[in-house]
Amino acid sequence: MSTGSTSGLKSCIRPDRDGVSQLHLGDDQRPMTVIGTPQILADLDEKCVAQAVNSRLAPGVSHVVLNPDAHLGYGAPVGCVMTSPTHVYPGPVGVDIKCSMSLLQTNVDSAAIEDRRVRRELIKAVCERIPTGTGRGGRHVSKARDVDERLGREVAIEGAAKNVLRQLGIPKYWAQRCEDAFHRGPDGTTHSLDERLEQLQRQRRLERFGFQMRQLGSYGGGNHFGECEVVSLAADAARRETATNWGLLDGKVAFLSHCGSRGFGHSLASHQFRTLKSRFKKLGQAFPGGDADLVYAEIGSPEASQYLCDMALGANFATVNHLLINQLVLEAFQQVLPGTQGELVYFISHNIARQERNADGILEWVHRKGATRAMPAGHPELERTDFAETGHPILLPGNPRDGSAVMVALPGAAAAAYSVNHGAGRALSRRGAKRELDQQHIDAELDQHDILSNCRTYPKDEAPDAYKDFEEVLRSVKVAGLAAEVARLNAKFVIKDGSDPDD
Repeated sequence: MSTGSTSGLKSCIRPDRDGVSQLHLGDDQRPMTVIGTPQILADLDEKCVAQAVNSRLAPGVSHVVLNPDAHLGYGAPVGCVMTSPTHVYPGPVGVDIKCSMSLLQTNVDSAAIEDRRVRRELIKAVCERIPTGTGRGGRHVSKARDVDERLGREVAIEGAAKNVLRQLGIPKYWAQRCEDAFHRGPDGTTHSLDERLEQLQRQRRLERFGFQMRQLGSYGGGNHFGECEVVSLAADAARRETATNWGLLDGKVAFLSHCGSRGFGHSLASHQFRTLKSRFKKLGQAFPGGDADLVYAEIGSPEASQYLCDMALGANFATVNHLLINQLVLEAFQQVLPGTQGELVYFISHNIARQERNADGILEWVHRKGATRAMPAGHPELERTDFAETGHPILLPGNPRDGSAVMVALPGAAAAAYSVNHGAGRALSRRGAKRELDQQHIDAELDQHDILSNCRTYPKDEAPDAYKDFEEVLRSVKVAGLAAEVARLNAKFVIKDGSDPDD
């Protein structure tokens, strides 16, 4: 089925239970799961559904989940999960390998940042340490960490290893608060990553490696951000207890970050796309659904091994990038508000392929593209972690006006490959937002909600109205029985790249 054939696909979606629907793809009975309330389903783009169908019918794919934040992407929709026991797909990982969320909880009371002058000082202190923007995010700020090529190699190969964290001044126990503190090659070693990095450099595939390593500890452009929050715990006693066990503090200030593997991950992923597309053409292989962005490699093949190595290198960078950002944010708060203490609550990705066992115990590669892991208490993956008895935190960004959410997975998440959406999801394309939204209204609305920004004018393509109704997206997750809300995060200021994105 081609993405050009979109007519009537949405009408084939049939409710299975509240919030969970199935789309059966003809006589072969290969269903696709769709998560969403009637309103969310009504607003789904037919092209996005067709793209998900292409993904479901691709070789080796065992299941596809379309989340309520789903919208058109490259190869597979943003906001989908795609599983396969036999194949790996770069498209459902994307070019920003291991784009992720992290949350830092501080002991600062919300009253301490009510004064706008204090928040302006905090914005300045953060921006002195953490660059923003695509391409420019090198060492263009005065208090950034110095990362040379030698340390950069350690980061890419080792991830959040103790020695790496020590050199960057990051608490080593923060690694225990990561979905994955490090990634290894398909053989389970760092040696294969070392060899692969050397090979890429010999082939001059990473000519900007030194510059890209200096991007460590920086935000990108587009939808990447840092956001100062006030935490409000859920009223339900059990949910409040879960939040407290994770270290969330009611009425205190936290900091939410969204970014990924920066230029390094982009270079690795782009090279893989070019290589696999070229191989498909050379062998005369058909692209699934005619879509060249759905190239794949069979597990065990040299191509799959190379992709998994490259993904691991980018993912290791993304992990340390987040941990360093959180450390730099903490230092910024300590400069403006002496006595500030902070701890990492969690770091979780939404652009990654992980090998996991499904509800039937079958080992599969779970590709989450704009989707985030959602494993409840007692899940085998959480054994011997801090979250074995509670489930892990799920960090769902909404928008500055409407807030963000921290959730915990429920057993029902098994229906969605132990995954949920990664945020609100776009309602307007970037071009559409720039064309349709009013700049004066955007800036005035944020001002009315007492939300500050480092941008002279807030990016139109990142305005709250460029995204789906966050409350309806959250309601989709709740009525489907995938996860429950344990806290809401209300923005007080936002750090973003104010220039036009080039992604």
